[in-house]
Amino acid sequence: MRIMTANLIIVTGILLIAYAVYATVQKARGKSGSSCCGGPEAVLPKPVADTDESHYPYKYYVSVDGMKCSNCAANVENAINAAGDTWASVNLGRKRAEVLSKTEKSEEDFAKALKGTGYKVTDCEQIKKIKRDDST
Repeated sequence: MRIMTANLIIVTGILLIAYAVYATVQKARGKSGSSCCGGPEAVLPKPVADTDESHYPYKYYVSVDGMKCSNCAANVENAINAAGDTWASVNLGRKRAEVLSKTEKSEEDFAKALKGTGYKVTDCEQIKKIKRDDST
């Protein structure tokens, strides 16, 4: 009886280790049932209300640390877009967001937008500022 119990414990342990290795390999290959952000459900970027690029005179590249998957990218876009006067699009490969803004922003503004999300702004570069001639 003791031998059967010991064998059962050994077999169970081997199966648990094998499953852990399998799950780790699947996650590393991007084929697991969940993302690095938690569940298997995809996070969708929330659409911005104003999609007319001419309404956004400021453009920024915001480098963001901590993004690993498309759910991370969507979470960053949603957090930045929540300001209401911004329109973000994340390039996951470059680990940065291209942000159009109706008002001038600072790196601190983007850091505040991402506060509590687990992502960190590492750099912010203003790319352009369109000057409008309002006298016409």
